[in-house]
Amino acid sequence: MKRVFAVLVPLTLCATSAFAWVENTTLVRWNSIVGVITAPAVDNPVAGIHAGAGPWSVRNGHARVNLSNGNTSFDVDGLVLNGSNSSGTPGPVTAVTGTLVCNAGTATQSILDTTAVPLSAQGDAHFAGQISGVPASCENPLFLIRIAAPAGAAGRWIGTAGERHIED
Repeated sequence: MKRVFAVLVPLTLCATSAFAWVENTTLVRWNSIVGVITAPAVDNPVAGIHAGAGPWSVRNGHARVNLSNGNTSFDVDGLVLNGSNSSGTPGPVTAVTGTLVCNAGTATQSILDTTAVPLSAQGDAHFAGQISGVPASCENPLFLIRIAAPAGAAGRWIGTAGERHIED
């Protein structure tokens, strides 16, 4: 009986710890990334962030953010311009950031960026790392792909995450 108890107590504690970790974790995932749909020179701001100067499309993409610890990842494939002389390419854009927007449009809005990652000539970018400073309350989380380089266009959003799922 002592052996059974000696085995069951550690297993029970491990299971309890695992459930406690899950309860305190909020994971937000977006199953798609879509390009900004706007006419050239027409702004379409999101959370006060200006849009890129033309329409963009995306072949595939997704994003994930753990709101409890800031673990973040995103993948975007085929992020390219639609129209202009750079149609079908990322044009002059060579780097992007992922941006988490918490509490969009409120007095407590937070805009949090990943570090910049390269955008390939085919429009592919991948990030896995941390976003620091995620607020305790992150209502209506949004995720954007923003231009990091060239400097003249930095900060404009060119892709947004869609099909949001929040897992507590």
